Amino acid sequence: MPETKSPKPATSRKTTAALKAAKPPGSKAKSATKPTAMPSERPPAATQPPYAPAICYVHPLQLGRLDRWDGVLDRIASLGFDHVLMAPPFAVGAAGNVFVTRDHAQLHAALGGGPADAALATLAEGCRARGLTLQLDLVIDRVAIDAPLRADHPDWFASHAEDGDALDPRLPPSHLEVASFRHDDPRCADAILMWWTQQLRAWAALGIGGFRCEAPARLPAARWRTLIADVRKDVGVIRFLAWTPGMDGAAVDALAGAGFDATFSSLRWWDFRAGWMVEEHARLAAVAPPIAAVEAPFGTRYGQAFGDAMIRERAYRRLLHVADTLDAGWLMPLGFERGALLPMLAERGDPSDQQWIDAHAAFDLSDAVRDVNATIRAARETNTVAPHAELRMLTGPDAPATALLRADGPDLRAGDAATLTVINPDLYMGVSVHADHFLPGVAGGFTRGVALDLLTEPVGSCDDTLRARARPLAEIDLLPGDVQVWRVFRNAPVRTPAAVKPAKSLRTKAGEAKEPVNAAIASPRIGIEQVQPSVEDGRFAVKRLVGDDIIVEADVLMDGHDKLAVHLLWRAQDEDTWQHVPMMPLGNDRWRGAFRPERLGRHVYAVAAWRDAFGTYRSELEKKHTAGVEVTLELEEGARLVALAAEHAPNDAPVDALHKLARLLAEADQAHRLKLLLDPVTEHVMAQASHYRPFYVESVAYPLDVERAGAAFASWYKLFPRSASDDEQRHGTFDDVIRRLGAIRGMGFDVLYFPPIHPIGRTNRKGRNNSLRAEPDDPGSPYAIGATEGGHDAIHPQLGTLEDFRRLMRAAREKGLELALDFAIQCSPDHPWLREHPGWFAWRPDGSIKYAENPPKKYEDIVNVDFYADDAKPGLWTALRDVVMFWADEGVRLFRVDNPHTKPLPFWEWMIGEVRARYPDTVFLSEAFTRPKVMYRLAKVGFSQSYTYFTWRHTKQEFIDYLTELTRTPVREYFRPHFFVNTPDINPVFLQTSGRPGFLIRAALAATLSGLWGVYNGFELCEGAAVPGKEEYLDSEKYQLRAWDHNRPGNIVKEIALLNRIRRANPALHSHLGVTFQPASGDRILFFSKSTPPVLPAQLETSQAEPANALSPDRFGDNTVFVAINLDPHHAHESDIELPLWQWGLPDHGALMAENLVNGQRTVWRGKWQHIRLEPEHPFAIWRVRPALPSEEQPS
Repeated sequence: MPETKSPKPATSRKTTAALKAAKPPGSKAKSATKPTAMPSERPPAATQPPYAPAICYVHPLQLGRLDRWDGVLDRIASLGFDHVLMAPPFAVGAAGNVFVTRDHAQLHAALGGGPADAALATLAEGCRARGLTLQLDLVIDRVAIDAPLRADHPDWFASHAEDGDALDPRLPPSHLEVASFRHDDPRCADAILMWWTQQLRAWAALGIGGFRCEAPARLPAARWRTLIADVRKDVGVIRFLAWTPGMDGAAVDALAGAGFDATFSSLRWWDFRAGWMVEEHARLAAVAPPIAAVEAPFGTRYGQAFGDAMIRERAYRRLLHVADTLDAGWLMPLGFERGALLPMLAERGDPSDQQWIDAHAAFDLSDAVRDVNATIRAARETNTVAPHAELRMLTGPDAPATALLRADGPDLRAGDAATLTVINPDLYMGVSVHADHFLPGVAGGFTRGVALDLLTEPVGSCDDTLRARARPLAEIDLLPGDVQVWRVFRNAPVRTPAAVKPAKSLRTKAGEAKEPVNAAIASPRIGIEQVQPSVEDGRFAVKRLVGDDIIVEADVLMDGHDKLAVHLLWRAQDEDTWQHVPMMPLGNDRWRGAFRPERLGRHVYAVAAWRDAFGTYRSELEKKHTAGVEVTLELEEGARLVALAAEHAPNDAPVDALHKLARLLAEADQAHRLKLLLDPVTEHVMAQASHYRPFYVESVAYPLDVERAGAAFASWYKLFPRSASDDEQRHGTFDDVIRRLGAIRGMGFDVLYFPPIHPIGRTNRKGRNNSLRAEPDDPGSPYAIGATEGGHDAIHPQLGTLEDFRRLMRAAREKGLELALDFAIQCSPDHPWLREHPGWFAWRPDGSIKYAENPPKKYEDIVNVDFYADDAKPGLWTALRDVVMFWADEGVRLFRVDNPHTKPLPFWEWMIGEVRARYPDTVFLSEAFTRPKVMYRLAKVGFSQSYTYFTWRHTKQEFIDYLTELTRTPVREYFRPHFFVNTPDINPVFLQTSGRPGFLIRAALAATLSGLWGVYNGFELCEGAAVPGKEEYLDSEKYQLRAWDHNRPGNIVKEIALLNRIRRANPALHSHLGVTFQPASGDRILFFSKSTPPVLPAQLETSQAEPANALSPDRFGDNTVFVAINLDPHHAHESDIELPLWQWGLPDHGALMAENLVNGQRTVWRGKWQHIRLEPEHPFAIWRVRPALPSEEQPS
């Protein structure tokens, strides 16, 4: 297709004569040993906006002599690029490879030869005149073996025997022409780095604006850090881009902090399904913002994978659109826009190459390239570039379309808008997907959106306008290879004006009766029973997440055989108008309906029913007609029913259709009347128009708490800030904690939780290991809250100030961590409340204060408050509420509550309601190791999460029984288990004797069985030293400062990070629900599956059988994970395991594709029985499983 011409940029340009000045008369070649000197002073670099470049990559040999570059630069500028990046243009060695430079001071002969500096200066000026920044490829690890630099400094280079194994695999057998720098030799490394520093400064002085750093792993990160910092000292803005595709994760991680401005994503190799792309994005963003490279310079051309030109163009457009939305900037080799298949070769190149590409182009995407570049430019101009944005995949790899959600910052939970990209991975077939399928996995509760035209509506530039146009997300139709981008928004949360109150019954429409017989007559004729989900028949709230489908069922019945109409009513608590949807019969008087709340906070729902007059009439008419009974009067009755409905139809009824139907019935003969009255369309119209609802009744209103995703899925890490200094002689501070944030986030945790951070009392202070005598420098227990410095709303002075805490909060958010605080209703004898409100406390008959007790234990550093003392009602209650409000005002939304089972249940229900009335996104975690029903009651009164008996469950049957209780009984509607593997109070006996395998076992159990799991600092180091005979840590941090070696040999940091990556990548692991324990012959092998629920049909079926099958828990969703764990930390165990092939509709000899998420291997399982073996050193295996494709089922 011919290129669409666009106006030339309105910029000055260098003439051909000026370009020829690259080789001025009389100039002499300079040796590369001495780079051009830099000016003595240069102004410091200004603070720059986020870097999001649009880079066009060129092979200088394909462009030819410099006097021919004018047209190429014009073309690049006309495409909207702002950077030109070229391969090394210098004189080369004997092999002719442009990545093996002989002399950096000399230009390549194919470019005209001569001094390189003058040529680079002229090229840079030519670029600058067109609004382009010139950048160079930087090959920092090698030169040609005959380079003057090697002759001048032979000791800087390794011999062939030393460097042969480390050579660039792209180099041909002529690698003997290469000399490698000794960057790791302390005798010369500094000198080499100084030479490169001077060389890069010299190029920067010529106008070079940045460097693509080839193979950055070849230079240690510390050396990069020094080089980049030294170059930038006097240069100003100079960019360093790390070429990261193909690097392993550890090598990428090592580049963090080296000073790179950007990395490069592996987008060009993505299949638009696999989850590794999101994982890579997070890894690269931790180093520097990733740039999308649609092709690798000198790599295989993207189009080589596609034979058909039309499909190839479709693939190119998809790649362009995805690059436009996911990363901060992009790189395109020149020729990509025309589907170039001719490869770039490092050893050769000719201007005819580019001419051949242009002449043989199957398509021209120049306009699409301009659109991408315009989008990037608009994002920069509107300051909406998000270089460290969190990217999350919302779909499993087997979903028909891929949905990605990109935050505006490092944490989806922190923003009120995000960008949703929906991709069709199939280049041949279109697909329709319902966005509701994505909602349950979205942190932040984004439920409304608007499709974007990125050219005219760059992301984030007009959110107020877009928000007004946003609608609930619905069906999305994708053409083959299509990409759609949506701006999605979070609805305002529900903010109720008062505390949560018990649900009240809704009245029937019958009046109150004064006589017994009238009371009977006025009683509801229709019964509504067994409404589910419900907690104590509406006394307490059911718990769900924003975006969940709330599927409601009820038994609805009436005497006789009359037909009923049943509707599901629902609304947010701060709304007056009820929304309603019809419920469908399931058979046996059971009805089902569903709704989806779009807002955070308290909702209510109810079931309403009435006698369906027309439905009953129609049923009777049909039966009489079938039996041959005379129906003349019945037909007249039906006509009058329709006429009456048309006359009294409500405003939202189809009035025109009713009047037309009434007219047709009035004019029709008997046969036509019968046909009209039995027509399903008539039944539907009359159902919408019914103003007459005899025997109308409503159920009680059932409360529903709609919470954020973090209430059900989160990974918590607990530490004592006072031990964060890693020095037992120095009390830690919040600033010390800030230095630990990266490591904690690196393990995959998203919540950082502290014990109380308040001033600690001095009276009866505990000493080390809980001794009753404290030494002068003992810090005491943080749970003995209160001193002269303040109480629950104050900060321990040695930790820092409130402003320090706020800085920590900001730093944590930037790392993607949310802070959780400990709310402990415990006071030391020095708490200010004892002086100000002595009536709030319990006193003994002799006038002494009553200490906290758990007989026979007594805690004399803590005193009890008395909730029901005369002076404490209501002052103590409101004061405690105000403490939580104080920290909530500071931005804290997660509270772990210490021992809530020892405080009044009515207090918790009132206090949590008060807090959530103002801050609906607040989450409370109950730390109550007590009787099961008390723990469940705490969940009922408002706690979102709870500690559990997980710590004391060890055998296979114990886990099966406990998880079955949590997932298959009514507690599943309101109780969310939080599996902490250890706590400062509990050093499990299992971990004291199991060694490293035991820690791996417990981590795998907690991380895979529950959506919520937590780790107390030291677990990742396999710390298990105990007070003999007790579940207590020796030298516990509760009573002293500790110094931790975070690199302790034998740690399981990598394994924890792996588990958290697996959790985030698989929605099936985002909840404790969906677990099924599968048969396994070994009694020490726990084998289970977890799957996302089957997708809710667009409309619930009306038949009596299909709905139950459509939503059957026996069917897997689109993300299914199998987990096997060896519960024995000392011995290997084997087991036969049974695969539930029938849950995919497969026969017993069917085949599954199993991707081992621990080691990355992919295996086809054939048949329902498999055999596994798990060693103590590798005690768990996790597979992502799906039915095998026909091409995968054949044995290799």
